[in-house]
Amino acid sequence: MPSPDQPEAVDAPTYLPGLAPPAVRYRVRHVTAYDYGEEVPISHHLLHLTARAHPRQRVRRSTLTIDPVPAVRSDRTDYFGNTVTYVAVQEPHRTFTITADSEVEVFLLPQPDPSASPPWEQVRDSLRALPGPDDGAEIGQYAFDSALVSASPELLAYACISFTAGRPVAEAAVDLMRRINAEFTFDPSATTVATPLAEVMKHHRGVCQDFAQIVIGCARSVGLPARYVSGYLRTLPPPGQPRRIGADVSHAWASVWCGPQGWLDLCPTNNLVVNQDFVTIAWGRDYDDVSPARGVLMGGAGHGLSVSVDVEPLSGA
Repeated sequence: MPSPDQPEAVDAPTYLPGLAPPAVRYRVRHVTAYDYGEEVPISHHLLHLTARAHPRQRVRRSTLTIDPVPAVRSDRTDYFGNTVTYVAVQEPHRTFTITADSEVEVFLLPQPDPSASPPWEQVRDSLRALPGPDDGAEIGQYAFDSALVSASPELLAYACISFTAGRPVAEAAVDLMRRINAEFTFDPSATTVATPLAEVMKHHRGVCQDFAQIVIGCARSVGLPARYVSGYLRTLPPPGQPRRIGADVSHAWASVWCGPQGWLDLCPTNNLVVNQDFVTIAWGRDYDDVSPARGVLMGGAGHGLSVSVDVEPLSGA
């Protein structure tokens, strides 16, 4: 099967009166519906669908409604700081529906100049001296291989076109994002969640999940931490801007550690440094850490899946 104690609020940075950062408030509705083909007596599910608070995002409300009502439900914070909900349905049921409703504010914070970031080699070499945790997890852990994303000679060769000697780390990461956007084709029929990254590199086709993991694999291949971020993209773009890919489903992008400039979130699918159009749900080492819904069930005759996402701006943006 593919893929809330409310998370602790993180207030937006404090600004002087009259200088508050622009914010867009969104209402997000994500409905995931399964049909198992026949009744099953019991099913267990693990959900990453509760919006995550962080300095760029304030969560005003985030709830999950589950049908049938589960006999067991528990919420916890995982190793990466995400809210995870476990549910067990212990009555015969043919369908299973999760409705995630959130209201969040996304702030427009200043973006550091990529060319002013330190050389990527300096950031790589400084990892051993990092002082303590970042959002509940060590920054350095994201430089290591994970279940779905491993460093490789092929990824290293592709990364080195952008990560040339002495180049500022953020500038190199943005260049990598732009190359992936230009050289890879968005094709929902080309891959599944089980498609190895080597296949995506071979055919240069895939979806947002694949492109995010290519950024991550390239960064790790040169020794830099990078993490996978799941969330949403506003359904309707601002006036005059083209409709973006991945706006009606769960979206994914990558975040590369840039030393003193912190994490730089990049969307290779749309060739964008992440901005107010993006709503964050969770992050981890790769898709496997933060898949929206996964589970096991007893019985069933094959299952159908439908997913709908609506990201509605409430502040007139």
